[in-house]
Amino acid sequence: MNDNAILRAHGEALRLFGSRVHAVAEDQWEAPTPCTAWSVFDLVNHLTAEQLWVPRLVRDGATIAELDGDFDGDQLGEDPVGAWDRAAAAAHAAFAAPGALRRSVHLSYGTTPADAYCTQMTADAVVHTWDLSRAIGADERLPAELVSAALREVEPYAGALAGTGLFAAPVKPPKGADELTRLLCLLGRRP
Repeated sequence: MNDNAILRAHGEALRLFGSRVHAVAEDQWEAPTPCTAWSVFDLVNHLTAEQLWVPRLVRDGATIAELDGDFDGDQLGEDPVGAWDRAAAAAHAAFAAPGALRRSVHLSYGTTPADAYCTQMTADAVVHTWDLSRAIGADERLPAELVSAALREVEPYAGALAGTGLFAAPVKPPKGADELTRLLCLLGRRP
């Protein structure tokens, strides 16, 4: 994908997840999600913290060691929706800055091109949109182009993800499964 396509997909994925965050009812923040250790609050907090890392890593060139612990704990405070909106806007702005996708970022697993980091963040937002949708009873269908992009991103390394302890083991998709089902199954979800 070229830079414009990467940025467009990233913005769409953030808006999609954000639409689900805005749909969370007051009594749903403690509801369980398909990420078994996380409530809705925990899931939104996780995605918000991930967005908070982006400006520091992409714009400022910070390393993981320099940021250690900066975004641990509750990042949502008393305004979860506003916290998400601000973090998502800052992350997208950092990736969209002139030349940002040509930079390198220092992640926990090594130095990575910023455009690859952006596509990883896009895929993460897409999958977690499904998680949040399921948790709050929202529409679980996702835009085909975002699902395709996320599947292309995840397929090459999906097998290694279960070994990190951050993802459940892959689930065998049903015969003839669509791309969304295949993506979710690769990441241990049971659609």
